[in-house]
Amino acid sequence: MEGASFGAGRAGAAIDPVDFLKQPQTLLRVTTWIFSIVVFGSIINECYVNKDSQHPELLCIFNENESACSYGIAVGVIAFFGCIFFFVLDLHFQQISSVKDRKRAVLLDLGFSGFLAFLWFVAFCFLANQWQRTTLTRGFAQGADAARAAITFSFFSIIIWVVLALRALQRYRLGTDMSLFATEQFGTEPGASYPGYPGGSGVESTETYQSPPFTETLEANPKGYQVPAY
Repeated sequence: MEGASFGAGRAGAAIDPVDFLKQPQTLLRVTTWIFSIVVFGSIINECYVNKDSQHPELLCIFNENESACSYGIAVGVIAFFGCIFFFVLDLHFQQISSVKDRKRAVLLDLGFSGFLAFLWFVAFCFLANQWQRTTLTRGFAQGADAARAAITFSFFSIIIWVVLALRALQRYRLGTDMSLFATEQFGTEPGASYPGYPGGSGVESTETYQSPPFTETLEANPKGYQVPAY
C-alpha cells in the first residue's frame, strides 16, 4: 500500500466496512474464530459421555483423560476471545496516529499469533495421541464424530494462526513511511534551517520614515499676506 504505515494508510482516514470485511486478514480471523467455536463446542457438548451403562458418570472421551478435554476447551476459549480482540484492533488500527503505538499493536499481533499456533499444535498432538489410545465402547462411540471434529479443526487452526503470524511479520517489516507524519514546512536535511517568514520581496526596507499622505506643507509667508508693522 502506497504511503502505508505498518500495513495501514494515513491515520484518521475513513474506513469502508465492506472493504474491511473483504481483507484477507479479516477473513482469516473470522475463520479461526469459527474453528475455535467448533473445537471447544464439540468437546463441551459431545465429548463428555458415559462409558457404558455400568458407569453413569460423564468421562472425557479422549482416553478418559480429563486433561485432554480441559486443554482443548482452554485453547479454544483463548482463541475465541483473542480473535474478537484483534478483530476490533484491526478495525481501529487505521485511527491510531502514533507510529510507536502501531508498532506495538503489530508486535502484539505477531506474538499472540505465534503463541496460539504453538498452543494449537500442542492441542492437536495431545488430542490425537489420546484418541489413538481410546477404546471405543458403545457410549464413547456416540461422541466419536465430535472428537474427530475437534482434532481436525485443531489442525486447521494451526495453519491459520501460522499464516496470521506471517502476515503480522510482513506488516512489521514494512515499517513506516515517515512522510505521513512529516510537515512540509521543515527542511529535510539535518542542518536545514527554518524558512523565514515571507514578507513582500523578502528585502528589508532601508527607507526613512516619510510623512503621512494628504498633509500640506505650510509656507512661512503665504502669498498675498504681509506681516503688519507695529
